[in-house]
Amino acid sequence: MTSVRIAWFSPFPPCRTGIAACSADVVTALRSRGYAIDPYPAAAAHDFPWRHRRQPYDLVVYQFGNSSHHDYEWAYALRYPGLVVLHDTHLHHARAGFLLRERRVADYRAEFRWNHPGVSPDAAELAVAGFDSELYYEWNMVRSLVWTARLVAVHGSLARDRVIGKPGNRGIEDKVVAIHLGHGELVTPERRERARKDVRAKYGIAADAVLFGCFGGITPEKRVPQVLAALAAIRLYAPDARLLLAGTDAAHYDVRADIAAHGLEDRVTMTGYLDDERDLADHLAACDVSLNLRWPTAGETSGPWLRALAAGVATVITDLVHLGDVPSLDPRTWAARTAAAPVTIAIDILDEDHSLRLAMRRLATDPALREQLGRAGQAYWQREHTVVMMADDYERIIEQAIARPAGRPFDTPHDEAPPVHIDDAGERRLRALLEPFGIGDPF
Repeated sequence: MTSVRIAWFSPFPPCRTGIAACSADVVTALRSRGYAIDPYPAAAAHDFPWRHRRQPYDLVVYQFGNSSHHDYEWAYALRYPGLVVLHDTHLHHARAGFLLRERRVADYRAEFRWNHPGVSPDAAELAVAGFDSELYYEWNMVRSLVWTARLVAVHGSLARDRVIGKPGNRGIEDKVVAIHLGHGELVTPERRERARKDVRAKYGIAADAVLFGCFGGITPEKRVPQVLAALAAIRLYAPDARLLLAGTDAAHYDVRADIAAHGLEDRVTMTGYLDDERDLADHLAACDVSLNLRWPTAGETSGPWLRALAAGVATVITDLVHLGDVPSLDPRTWAARTAAAPVTIAIDILDEDHSLRLAMRRLATDPALREQLGRAGQAYWQREHTVVMMADDYERIIEQAIARPAGRPFDTPHDEAPPVHIDDAGERRLRALLEPFGIGDPF
């Protein structure tokens, strides 16, 4: 489809998020196919209403993740229904954080109650009282976006099952679709060899050291404390094992203190954030194993994991429900979890410490297994996660979304009407402000 005009709401580089990078990739790919796309990051979003009124777009696309980078998108998505792409199937942290920072406590309570009709409304008081905790992961807070959108896209069929299976979301099966997430670039054996030499030389890491890597935010949620403990535990069996931490430090976690506590100062290298895509791919390629753990989870698919697959590096992931169809090995038995050839090792979160140590010890001492997983993972990436495949899916769902009627934002079959503030773009407040001056309806 060509000559289609699209407004694209999302953070973009230099914003340091995976979604920003993903948006840049897919917008570039779609523009090369003839789509006219206007990007609307937070700094430009105020121009959208008048531009859309002057020359309406064929579709508005919203990229949502569970972070404050997407706070500005909610008002537009609820006012101008379009294609909503959920990179995280849980957005509770971000939505609660935004509403409570704005001191909109009543609005948060009302949204929580409407989003989660089967949950006691008293549960909202956890957030109101300031308990920003793992309990947020229990309730996804996406119902308003799902119901207002023309079409909703998520990454993978199992993620789709989780969205449509939530209480309050039943009856919307026809408007939630699964798409592929494309991240990374194919790394040839020749490039990997060069990267291995150059990157390791840069940081003083021996060419024959077994190098584990963690990429992305250096946070407890990425299980960095557990990785450090496992590295310390296996050093007797793998004295040459090293760890590369590539990403931004978290304010709520002192990783350097944790490294020192385990006596790993000479085994861990920290690079900081890598903002160049090619540099990131080279750092991944320099590793023998990429550790891509996550718990708790907001239903996301790890961008660094996909990039590691593309680089031909053996990987370890957490065995998450929405990744249950990924062919993997269980390190407790070394049996494959599916009939397909395994492409990664998956760690059961209930046996994390034990399983992670088993996986890291085996991978540190078994180059044949590393090679096997690296080859299989790269082939899997080529089948499932290229940018071209993602762009193909976007073409398909853009056409579907345009064909669907916009309808009324909250024309839902549920008995309870949505909170009034959700369907209010500010008109009530504006009219109240203008009334003392005798100014009539501005619209």
